[in-house]
Amino acid sequence: MINWSTIDTVLLDMDGTLLDLHFDNYFWLHHLPKRYAESHSVELEQARKHIHEQIKNLEGTLQWYCLDHWSELMRLDVPALKHEVKHKIQIRPHAERFLQELRQLGKKLVLITNSHPAGLELKLQVTKIDRWLDIIISSHQFQSPKEDLRFWQQLQLEEPFDPERSVFIDDSPRILRSAEDYGVKHLVCITRPDSQKPAHDSSPFIGINDFDELLPLQNEGATWAKKH
Repeated sequence: MINWSTIDTVLLDMDGTLLDLHFDNYFWLHHLPKRYAESHSVELEQARKHIHEQIKNLEGTLQWYCLDHWSELMRLDVPALKHEVKHKIQIRPHAERFLQELRQLGKKLVLITNSHPAGLELKLQVTKIDRWLDIIISSHQFQSPKEDLRFWQQLQLEEPFDPERSVFIDDSPRILRSAEDYGVKHLVCITRPDSQKPAHDSSPFIGINDFDELLPLQNEGATWAKKH
């Protein structure tokens, strides 16, 4: 699927890729509406509708990912509310082994996420995945989300990489298209980012459910066995 001998840099999304998207979906669709309804004395369904409308209005923009903006919009401390359900933050299956094997092979591991720094800090505290990563970059540093070509231009200036010898793994076809437009050659889509929901279509990109399908050392061993 991926010839790892041709890869120098592995660009990795966080939410829905290394981490189970169930935490984020639960927070935005259930926990935040509940807390909003309680705080502002409105019906739960009204709170859900209001938040859903705001999500649709901001989708794909940097504000969509900005917890400071959401705190102001909701008149709530959104980072604090995330702490209330942090027990739901989980690493996706085989992700740690995948990172370990890539480090053994000497690949440069770069986390690129649209997550706001406050949310990013919480998830790193809970999962400790940063111990396997070389570089961590939030799109808020560049003032542009990964959907925007300017993000990729800034990334190249901050941490130079060869798009021809890089693989980018994300759960969003929309964001993968942005990387493709920039010239990243190898693109992989996580098809089941939320463990509690069905898989989604990854076309036209390579799709995987879990990282065991990409494990470089395991798959190299399987290839060697077939040849011998």
